Amino acid sequence: MSNTEQTGRRPEPADHPEPGTAPGTEPGAGTGSTGAAGEPSLGAAGERLSTGPAQDPEPATLPALGVVGWVRWFWRQLTSMRVALILLFLLSLGAIPGSLIPQNGVDEMKVNAFKEAHETLTPIYEKLQLFDVYSSVWFSAIYILLFVSLIGCIVPRTHQFVGQLRSRPPGAPKRLTRLPAYATWRTEATPAQVREAALKLLRKRRFRAHAAGDAVAAEKGYLREFGNLLFHISLIVMLLAFAAGQLFRSEGGKLIVEGDGFANTLSQYDDFRSGSLFALDDLGHFSFELRRFTGTYEATGPQRGTPRTFEAEVTYAENGGPDKQAVIRVNEPLEVAGAKVYLIEHGYAPVVTVRDGKGKIVSQEAVPLLPLDANVTSQGVVKVKDGYRDKNGKRDQLGIPLFFVPTFAGEGQGEMFSVFPALVDPRLSVSAYHGDLRADSGVPQNVYQLDTSKMKQFKDERGEILKKQLKPGETFTLPDGAGSITFEKEIKEWASFQISQQPGNGWALAGAVAAILGLTASLFIQRRRVWVRAVEGPGGATVVEMAGLGRGESAKLPEELAELVAALHSVAPTAPDAPATPDAPATPDAPDAPATPDAPDAPATPDAPDAPATPAESAVREDDGAADDDAEDRAAVGDRSAEDRAAENRDAAARTPAGDGAEPADQAVPAEGASQ
Repeated sequence: MSNTEQTGRRPEPADHPEPGTAPGTEPGAGTGSTGAAGEPSLGAAGERLSTGPAQDPEPATLPALGVVGWVRWFWRQLTSMRVALILLFLLSLGAIPGSLIPQNGVDEMKVNAFKEAHETLTPIYEKLQLFDVYSSVWFSAIYILLFVSLIGCIVPRTHQFVGQLRSRPPGAPKRLTRLPAYATWRTEATPAQVREAALKLLRKRRFRAHAAGDAVAAEKGYLREFGNLLFHISLIVMLLAFAAGQLFRSEGGKLIVEGDGFANTLSQYDDFRSGSLFALDDLGHFSFELRRFTGTYEATGPQRGTPRTFEAEVTYAENGGPDKQAVIRVNEPLEVAGAKVYLIEHGYAPVVTVRDGKGKIVSQEAVPLLPLDANVTSQGVVKVKDGYRDKNGKRDQLGIPLFFVPTFAGEGQGEMFSVFPALVDPRLSVSAYHGDLRADSGVPQNVYQLDTSKMKQFKDERGEILKKQLKPGETFTLPDGAGSITFEKEIKEWASFQISQQPGNGWALAGAVAAILGLTASLFIQRRRVWVRAVEGPGGATVVEMAGLGRGESAKLPEELAELVAALHSVAPTAPDAPATPDAPATPDAPDAPATPDAPDAPATPDAPDAPATPAESAVREDDGAADDDAEDRAAVGDRSAEDRAAENRDAAARTPAGDGAEPADQAVPAEGASQ
């Protein structure tokens, strides 16, 4: 806004002066001139005055950050401790759905069952990749950002810590009396002897110590920062191990019946999963055979039927070597050729023999059955695809559903169920279908289920479904000469194994242990410094000062300093009292001796300052906030006024021979040292 706009009037042109004004003279100029209303004129300065609002100053123009500036800002934010904690918290939150929701890489059957039971949530979960949490984009982003943040935080701190290890502890402060833990006494040992003894003592107590001027500086507790760095480095090791385990892992399952074997090749697995960087050549070269499976259960009491032991006795060979014996138990895997073989599950495999109408055996095998409950009630299917012919010699296929209980119950109740998981009274319920098994349809089939869409069930003469319960050794004869089904007396057991190779497991375990150790060190180890100053005081005695400072809250610092004081005092004990003069004999039983003429108002005090404190009396005291000047510092140490000390000095001088006296230890001003 211009001056014209602010005042609301237009100034007269310069070439048209006001009446009565000489040319070349500004209006209102001159002494005693007045305005139109009789008020004094302010001249040209008044013309520039305004009552309008002042103009806002132009905003300061800041330089643009630019690409490099924004990159630096983002790096500082990413490597800050606050962001690292946020990312760690987000990583923990992200692992929750991976534990609660079935994952594709762990159990495909549970994932399919969850999708069938939750049709509304399934599309949402699929878009959020909740069925593949640990390989999802958002989890990987958190993972990588946390990894980068930890590295950016550790590198500068490690450099700083190495610099601290290479440097010496700082020199003693000017006034040790200001430190929270402090002690002092006088000794006859020379300052050099005291410092040498202090240096040996502190190094023996695992302090990093060195002589600095008239004092010894020492520091201890570097493992605190080392533990902190170890904790963060261990997190990086765990993250790397986790990444390697996901990229190079392989995991597969195999069900093996007693007497059967397994070779570690891809075609032998029932199901197989691997990381994106895993190669088939990385499979370990080994094989094993299940000789016997043993399961024991609690037979009596309230825990009847509870499993006690599951053991799989195997014979294995590695890289074509000799056979070896081993027993695989739950949580006790077999480690062979860089892989671990875990015992996962077990069940029963009754031997079933199927014959055609001419009595020819078309199938005889141990059929693994799928357990349905804790008492190992099981079901399965026998599928006869080839070799079977009906009574007319026509090729056909058979499907035989099986229902098995190891300990039969339910007699007369129209149903059968198991009351104990061991083989006490086994029964097998069978029925039969004939027709097309649809094995060649191209649609994957479950080995425990039967597709009856193209099959017909055998029925009796009355048109009812044929079904029969068999004991071991009994036979079920099919109608119209279609053959027979025999439940053999031999009942085998099967075991399901998980064979996994995860190269990062050992590193992950080592990182976890190191992280716990580092966290423990960073929480419980205190970093502290100790200084010992020894200078020659008045009268030739050496004044020793010891003080400690903790880098954090440490309640044990005064106790530790007291131990160091006691140890050093044994080498440099307190100097004896100065002998009394003949003119002023010491009178311990007369503490109220009259004052000297120079100080009539200063009676002798019983706690004469020339009596040095013993080790037990050396106070390791807390700092009481001494003042900045030297006089107040000395007053805080002795807790006495300047007049009292002057009176005591005059009294001590009257009782001490000339040249033999010494000032009290608490009045000796420590020599100037290196400031902290």
